[in-house]
Amino acid sequence: MVPRGPFSLPSSIRFLEGFTPAAYASGGNAVLELAFPVEGSWETVGVRVRQDGGGVTAVVMSPSSPGPDLIAAVRAQVERILSLDVDGSGFPAVGERDPVVGRLQRSYPGLRPVGFWSPYEAAAWTIIGHRIRIRQAASIKARMAAELGEPVSFGERVVHAFPSPQRLASLESFPGLAGRKPEWLRSVAMAALNGQLDAARLRGLPRETALKDLKTLPGIGDFSAGLILLRGAGDPDAVAYHEPRLALAVRDAYGLPGPTTPEQLTEISENWRPYRTWVTLLLRTQQEVPVAGALNCG
Repeated sequence: MVPRGPFSLPSSIRFLEGFTPAAYASGGNAVLELAFPVEGSWETVGVRVRQDGGGVTAVVMSPSSPGPDLIAAVRAQVERILSLDVDGSGFPAVGERDPVVGRLQRSYPGLRPVGFWSPYEAAAWTIIGHRIRIRQAASIKARMAAELGEPVSFGERVVHAFPSPQRLASLESFPGLAGRKPEWLRSVAMAALNGQLDAARLRGLPRETALKDLKTLPGIGDFSAGLILLRGAGDPDAVAYHEPRLALAVRDAYGLPGPTTPEQLTEISENWRPYRTWVTLLLRTQQEVPVAGALNCG
């Protein structure tokens, strides 16, 4: 895979190390090891990703003899996870016309959005995290992967994939999932199996249509639908109006007297097109790093 425009895999790895839902630990290596169910077949795979010079290579470690259809599906999914499916050659021009974005690009060179492994996993995360603390939700998600997902060996390291939708479709209960969350997770699993959460499908719909469609799922509201579309399907050019931390990040970056209003956000973000999601990531990164010493973009 050859990135179009600036891209840094080490920056992506550092982001994942602070991305609470991923609970990713690289061990200090500039290699990304992923385990996930592949969209469509939902077969669990293990993939090792490296960047050498101008290219990015993903090797399927498990299963040992993947067929061409599986390899093609894995490639598409890895490209989307790392935002390599987007032509970023025009991104530097955004920083040239907006000095705030230019400073962010220099501070975090080559950083692109790193998504959930699939819209299905993003949707499950929003259900698990509903009305509980982010770290509590991350702990539940990690235990679900360990107990219900498939383990993938990378030699000395074993990574547990999040359970496939086939597994969650029959989930009756799980420690930490209160109220209707098991029921909602079953609905998310069925939506994945019937193609409603297919990333290409969601990206191909008009944005408002995709959001409306996602909100037909039980337990999915405005914030959750936006997260699934931006961080699951990898929409590169959208603004998360229902994310309060973005309003604060824009306020701080642009020196506004108070939290950014939707009208102000619309006006400011016009200069970010067609990479509004990418700029949002940089703003959130700047906001989180000085506070916690690491990214925590849950």
